[in-house]
Amino acid sequence: MMSNRLTELLEEKDVLLADGGMGTSMFAVGLANGAPGELWNMEEPEKIKKIHQDFVDAGSDIILTNTFGGNLFRCKLHSDEANADPININGARLAREVADAAGRPVIVGGSMGPSGEMLIPLGERPVEDVFEAFKGQAAALKEGGADVAWIETMFMDDELDAAARACDEVGLEYVSTMTFDTGGRTMMGLKPEDAIKLVDSRDWHPAAFGANCGIGPAQLIDTILGLSMNNEANRILIAKGNCGLPGFDDEMKIVYDGTPEIMAAYAIMARDAGARIIGGCCGTAPQHLAAMRKALDETPRSNETPTHDMIEEILGPVKVTFEVPKSPGLPG
Repeated sequence: MMSNRLTELLEEKDVLLADGGMGTSMFAVGLANGAPGELWNMEEPEKIKKIHQDFVDAGSDIILTNTFGGNLFRCKLHSDEANADPININGARLAREVADAAGRPVIVGGSMGPSGEMLIPLGERPVEDVFEAFKGQAAALKEGGADVAWIETMFMDDELDAAARACDEVGLEYVSTMTFDTGGRTMMGLKPEDAIKLVDSRDWHPAAFGANCGIGPAQLIDTILGLSMNNEANRILIAKGNCGLPGFDDEMKIVYDGTPEIMAAYAIMARDAGARIIGGCCGTAPQHLAAMRKALDETPRSNETPTHDMIEEILGPVKVTFEVPKSPGLPG
C-alpha cells in the first residue's frame, strides 16, 4: 500500500516547510569538494543525523535523505556501485530515526536525483536502463523507511518518466520537481507552463509537483507563477529554490548571498504564488529555514498574487544568466 503520510499532513496544514541544502551542509562540516557525500550514510552517520536534526529544529516538516546521487549510474562514477543499496537504505533509516524522534509529524522524502546519463536519442543510454536503476533506488529507499520518493532536479521528461514508473513499480508514493535554470526553462527547453501540462498528459501521479534549485529565489517564484497559472488539475505545488546566488569567499569556498530575510520573503511570495510545500535548496541553512518558518507562521496570506515587479523589488532580477559552480554528484 502506498504511503499517504504526506497527503495526510497536507490536509492538516496549509503549507509545509521542507528542508534546506544537504550538500552545502555537508561541506560545512568537512566534506571534501568533489567527494561522494552519499557515502557518509555509512561513514559519518552522526553528521548526517545532525544535519537532519538541525533542519527539524528549524521547523522543517519534510527532510530529504542524503541519497541524491544514490542511483547506480551516479555511484559508478566513484566505483561505488556495490554501495548503491546500502547508501539508500541507510540514508532513509538515518532520516527516519530523526523524524520519528521529532515529537511531531515529519515526512521523510527519499531524494532521487538525475542519473547523470544522456538518454537515446540525444545520447546512448536506453531509458529502460535508467528505469531499472531508479527502481533499485526506490526499492532501497522504501526498505529504509522513506515516506515518499522525492524525485528532484530533473530536466529531461523521459528521465522523469523513468523515475515515476520506477516508484510506481515498487509501490512508493512520489513527488517530483524539475529545474528551470536556462532562461526560465529546463536544460532541454521545457517551460514551467508546459511542464505542468506534461504531468497531466503522462501517466504520472505525483503527490506534488514543482521546481527546485535554479538560479535564485526570484527566478524560482517566477517559475511557480508559470506552474500555478496553468495548474488545471489543481496539483500541490513545490517551491524549493536556492538561497540566493553563489560566489566564492576569500578561501575559495562556495557561498550563497541569500540572507534569512530574503529567504523569508521568498517563502511568503512562494506561498502567495500557489506553492504549498516550500523549502530551500543549495546554500539554504537552518537559520534561513527558521526565518522562513517564522514568516510563514506569522504572515497572513495575501489575496494578491505576486507580480514580476513585486518579485524584482523584493528579491532581485528574475532573469539571470550565469554558470552555477557545483560539486559533481551532490545536491544543494
